[in-house]
Amino acid sequence: MVPMLKNRLPFRLGTTSYVIPDDIIPNVRFLANQVDDVEIVLFESTGFSNIPSEETVRALRGLAAQHDLTYTVHLPIDIHTGHAESGERHRAIDVCRRIIARMGPLEPFAYVLHLVGDRRGDSPSDDIPRWQALHRDSVQSLIQEVPPEKLCIENLDYPFDLTADIVHDLGLSNCTDIGHLLLCGKDPRDHLNRHFAETRVFHLHGIENGVDHRSVHHLDVDFLHYLFQRISGNSSADRVLTLEIFRMEDFLNSMNWIAGWLDENKRIS
Repeated sequence: MVPMLKNRLPFRLGTTSYVIPDDIIPNVRFLANQVDDVEIVLFESTGFSNIPSEETVRALRGLAAQHDLTYTVHLPIDIHTGHAESGERHRAIDVCRRIIARMGPLEPFAYVLHLVGDRRGDSPSDDIPRWQALHRDSVQSLIQEVPPEKLCIENLDYPFDLTADIVHDLGLSNCTDIGHLLLCGKDPRDHLNRHFAETRVFHLHGIENGVDHRSVHHLDVDFLHYLFQRISGNSSADRVLTLEIFRMEDFLNSMNWIAGWLDENKRIS
């Protein structure tokens, strides 16, 4: 049995739209009374797209109104807003614009965007200034469609400092992905100390045998207590913590851990 944590935390608790092996609407119906936010994870490639129809968006809007639910929208990860080829860059911008227009009736809490590198690793490009400038130009186009504070740039495998100026200069927000930091051997406390104020969305998931997006009980307990205490501070109602996991077992284990933390915190206070 999944603990009911909706409206019980000083921030909005969410998870993904793919916890049970079904489409978006059945997942949201399953989650609506358990969490405060659902991350709609979207894909757009040559052979596959799961961008919701207008009918699906109307149904999602109805569920949100009925259950006091918000949505975060994860823009596709296979688009490249900093690509050296203008055609690829414009395709990425067009995909984002179409999604923002389609999902607009939901009034999403945030849109999460990856500023993808030309390659994986600490150095995302052979020409960092060009890569940064092209991403900046693309993001400037997107914030004509959505309030800049609702566009959240997620940390990936390269140092977040490479994109921090874009976030700051354009008035964007951060999506701090704890799992990405840990997989890359980075100290999440250091990242939080430097970027907490701009973080609107947190992605939390454990790592099991080198595989991420697992239950949070695989994470260090002391760090989890630190993170939850930190997010529970002032103005935390304006933040979402998303359990970015995709299996029922991981969701149940994570919710049980959070329920235990909440009960322990109440006893202490």
